[in-house]
Amino acid sequence: MKGFAAALLIWTLLSPRRAGGEAWPTHTACRNGNLQVLYQSCDPLQDFGFSVDQCSRQLKPNINVRFGMVLREDIEQLFLDVALFSKGLSILNFSYPICEVDLPKFSFCGRRKGEQIYYAGPLNNPGFEIPEGDYEVLLELYNQDHATVACANATVLYS
Repeated sequence: MKGFAAALLIWTLLSPRRAGGEAWPTHTACRNGNLQVLYQSCDPLQDFGFSVDQCSRQLKPNINVRFGMVLREDIEQLFLDVALFSKGLSILNFSYPICEVDLPKFSFCGRRKGEQIYYAGPLNNPGFEIPEGDYEVLLELYNQDHATVACANATVLYS
């Protein structure tokens, strides 16, 4: 039964029906009072799971997250690009190396296409307070060949 469930999960995640224009569902990464973080996969072929353990206006330097997906690309090297917008204006853009050849920061570095990755633990980031407002965040994970591993359109709502 485990093999069937795994096959069904893989088929669902890689189902080409999404390439026909249907959008993936919008997921809630976290919600607490007036703060809500939503995301949607922008990869036409694959969705993924992501959550934040503590949803707080004061973003702590080490937040605990959970992330899981099936890889469609090898990740010898992995990079994250983040673009933050408010009211259509760019506020912040940065790139961050997650897996480097000589400096793998996570246990999933070096995984191959078809393997599942799951991470549950802290992410180091600069702690800051989220100001009131609505924000759009574009995130893209890509590998050493510049192939997209995962991407998301996220919305941060704080009122």
